[in-house]
Amino acid sequence: MIQMINTTKIWENGATGLHDASISIKKGEFVFVVGSSGSGKTSFVRLLLKEIEPTRGKIIIDGKDISRVSRRDLPHLRRKLGVVFQDFRLLKNKTVYENVAFAMRIVEATNKEIRRTVPQVLSLVGLAKKAKAYPNQLSGGEQQRVSLARAIINKPPILIADEPTGNLDPDTAWEIMTLLEDINNLGTTVVVATHARDIVDDMQKRVIVLGDGKVLRDTENSGYTLPPGEDDEAVQSTQGEDIAPESKEIEEVNNEDETKTDTNDSPEKADEE
Repeated sequence: MIQMINTTKIWENGATGLHDASISIKKGEFVFVVGSSGSGKTSFVRLLLKEIEPTRGKIIIDGKDISRVSRRDLPHLRRKLGVVFQDFRLLKNKTVYENVAFAMRIVEATNKEIRRTVPQVLSLVGLAKKAKAYPNQLSGGEQQRVSLARAIINKPPILIADEPTGNLDPDTAWEIMTLLEDINNLGTTVVVATHARDIVDDMQKRVIVLGDGKVLRDTENSGYTLPPGEDDEAVQSTQGEDIAPESKEIEEVNNEDETKTDTNDSPEKADEE
């Protein structure tokens, strides 16, 4: 579903966001991307969302080289990516129901589809009784649940969560992670960028450790913290073994004329629409 092939991002000030990173994430996987501040997590997420471009290397999402995706076709790409942010990014003047329904209106779903689907998803995230509430009437955990419902309402094959528990208390953070695991069990590929050591250690999923923009470790059924006697340098990932060769034919991006705003737009842009 996701491939980074020898991907490097160097910022204008000379700082390195990612350095020669090769990562392959398969359909249906649950992957944690971890590392300290400045490790490259933010660059990793922003590259996947095509908010920034790599200095060199290739990024492939769902069989498409996203460097070939034009700005006009960017909304089509982002519909494959549900995104959950640390700061929720809800529309303050809309109810819970309207926030989630908004994501469906963006893709021109019918009113009948919206009326059928939104209650189902709100029930999935435990907010069926909060449909008429506004964001300022919700707790932080409830707001993150709305953000999660909005991210999955159009059934994207990939869900990216960028520090989804960063503003939450430990108990609420675990509730959100349990929801992400439930969504993964339904077949969605889930990628979580986080610094929450306890959660990563306890869940024992695949863990990709970044440091100074490099992939230091990529291990299955692992944690943020390694067993005694091991360190990240000693178990560096053999990057690229599962990466398709560069000569692999990449599916061309359709030139379908899609100019509508994607569901990950800021609330300010959304309100303008």
